[in-house]
Amino acid sequence: MRAPTWLPMPVRRALRVVRRYWRVLARHLERYTAPARRAWRRSLQLRVVALTLVASSLLVGTFGAFIANSSTDILLSRAEDEARTAMNGKVDYALKQLTLYPQARDPELPNALNDLADELFDGKSGSPGSSIVSIRAENYPDLQAVTVPPTVDTSDLITRDMIEKVSAGSGKQARQIRTAEIYGQVTKYLVYGSPVPTRFGHVELYYMVPLTTEDQDANLIRTIVLATGLALVILLGVVAGLVTRLVVTPVRVAARTAQRLSAGLLDQRMKVDGEDDLALLAAAFNQMAANLQRQIVRLEEMSRLQRRFTSDVSHELRTPLTTVRMAADLIFSEREDFDPAVARSAELLQAELDRFEELLTDLLEISRFDAGFAALDAEHTDLVPIVERVAERLTGLAERAGVELELRLPDTPVIAEVDPRRVERVLRNLVGNAVEHGEAKPVRITMATDDAAVAVTVRDHGIGLKPGEERLVFNRFWRADPSRARQTGGTGLGLSISVEDARLHGGWLEAWGSPGEGAQFRLTLPVRAGDRLVAAPLPLIPRDRTAELSSSPRDRTAEVG
Repeated sequence: MRAPTWLPMPVRRALRVVRRYWRVLARHLERYTAPARRAWRRSLQLRVVALTLVASSLLVGTFGAFIANSSTDILLSRAEDEARTAMNGKVDYALKQLTLYPQARDPELPNALNDLADELFDGKSGSPGSSIVSIRAENYPDLQAVTVPPTVDTSDLITRDMIEKVSAGSGKQARQIRTAEIYGQVTKYLVYGSPVPTRFGHVELYYMVPLTTEDQDANLIRTIVLATGLALVILLGVVAGLVTRLVVTPVRVAARTAQRLSAGLLDQRMKVDGEDDLALLAAAFNQMAANLQRQIVRLEEMSRLQRRFTSDVSHELRTPLTTVRMAADLIFSEREDFDPAVARSAELLQAELDRFEELLTDLLEISRFDAGFAALDAEHTDLVPIVERVAERLTGLAERAGVELELRLPDTPVIAEVDPRRVERVLRNLVGNAVEHGEAKPVRITMATDDAAVAVTVRDHGIGLKPGEERLVFNRFWRADPSRARQTGGTGLGLSISVEDARLHGGWLEAWGSPGEGAQFRLTLPVRAGDRLVAAPLPLIPRDRTAELSSSPRDRTAEVG
């Protein structure tokens, strides 16, 4: 995001620097936090324990704070009750003593105030934990304020606001909590102030009680609550980890067993311990694995028998086919001497024998792929002559169908490590299908290459493919429109064999189609045998349809390989 242009240039430069350093910091954070995020995503036990710790910490923290605050309030309330009771007693005693002096000018009054303060003081002089008594008569300059112990400075404890509340004449006591440094030690005090109505005027009595014991008790309670809460959270985390492990461990064992089963180790089973739900899960998993093993073995046996049957039938039919072929060739060569009807029958016999022989060849090829016996005879080959040869051999078919073949090939040789026989067969199938379904419109064959791959596309403008047919088109014996008369007399196995040929090369065979707008097939092969394909030099969707793709929900693509 660029900085707004209306900002001054120094500000924009500073923002660019900040943004650059922020990107660097984000990359470092991404790198260092990647293991933790990966562990969080992969470990159910870690997530359960972490969530348990967070939830228990919030719960225990809230409850502990409530207990600590309640305990502190109780301690403070008890201290206030005791201080209030003591303050009322001191006020009553001071009132009795000061009633003996009718006027402020009495020369004995200052000494009486000092004696009264000493009598009201109930602590040990010089002790940090002792209470403090102060008597003030600020409206009478002749009388000094008396504080016991006399060495204590009460200016931080008795504030001006409190003095104003006590001397307001309402006769009510004032209370506050203050912290001050007394005897070199910071101490919290509960300060009470009360007026003492005398016959000679207004006198104020202040009683300051240290809350050291209460603070110590409150700190001890908070420490106990914190330690107990921490121990409880840790205990809950350990319990959650153990409980989660009891559940997760069988799941992990089941996952590893499933991975071994998917890798082909069909004899793998879970250990069944006990009779609980986890044991029931293990037993059900083992039963499922046993059923799958039986089904897979049965299907493999059926597949093996099917492949063997197809191969045996194909081979066994070769001998009678050879005999019938020899007789058919003899009849076909003498057809001009026969009646027109017999001659036509000889031509049909020859055509069907050709198709039958092609079907046997395809069946043998499919059986070799199914059995895993197909081998790639790769060699460095120029693919341009192969495409030209395929187009030349299908020119007659294209002329009969009224289709024009357009070649767009590179001017320089395109060398790739491929099996030329298989590549030619794939291209022959693709071009033959395009001619058959081209609806008498041009078929364009395009080739392109880069450093890693070679791609050949075959584009027709015929009936196209309906949604979902772009994958079905590669199935064996599948036809888009069974009612259409075939011009090429194919076996229905061409595209299936082409897919296997592409896979054998490590390549792709893909299809795109749209109803009424034609189809395009793309064959992509690696330049070097064994290399892994990443991209194709040619697009799968034709260039004349790329601009319309976003507005046409009917377009479909499929990749096989």
